[in-house]
Amino acid sequence: MSSWGRHIFLILFLVPFSLLAQTDSLSVSEEREVIVVKDTIPGPEEYNPLAPSKAAFYSAVLPGLGQAYNKKYWKIPIIYAGIAGGIYFYIRNNDDYNRFRDAYKRRLAGFTDDEFYGDGETPIISNDRLINAQRTAQKNKDVSIIVAIAFYAANIIDANVDAHLQQYNVTEDLSVSPNFEYNPMNANTQYGVSLKWKL
Repeated sequence: MSSWGRHIFLILFLVPFSLLAQTDSLSVSEEREVIVVKDTIPGPEEYNPLAPSKAAFYSAVLPGLGQAYNKKYWKIPIIYAGIAGGIYFYIRNNDDYNRFRDAYKRRLAGFTDDEFYGDGETPIISNDRLINAQRTAQKNKDVSIIVAIAFYAANIIDANVDAHLQQYNVTEDLSVSPNFEYNPMNANTQYGVSLKWKL
């Protein structure tokens, strides 16, 4: 066999085997040196489709509990102030209504000793004024209870909407910015708004 034949034989048969042997030894050593690093950057929270209904249910059971579930604690005093204010004014107007009604009923029965009669001979407040006072107190009672119910309903709606919005993906991919371009042809500035959306 000539020297060229030996070189070709070595190149064709021995070099690939030696390369395979080196590749196997490299892959074994690489496997030992691989370091697994855990991703420490927090990813987006997983969407929970039941979170809004949970928040609304909690607020329906106990006002403010849905806001606590959504971690919006600053809303809880506002809700309780609105509900308590409505209940307070309802009780106060109910007491006034009962006072005016009792005085009017006593006058119809012929008594002159109610708190609105004065010295016993001439009434400070007339019967017509007592009737109007009863109507006003009744109207204020109705408004007060409506305010309390409205705060209760707003508490439930707020908890539901807030839980929806917390899961809304807000990224920098969508932006709106003003756009100013100078047109050299007519020497005017063109104004506009550009909407950028990155995919």
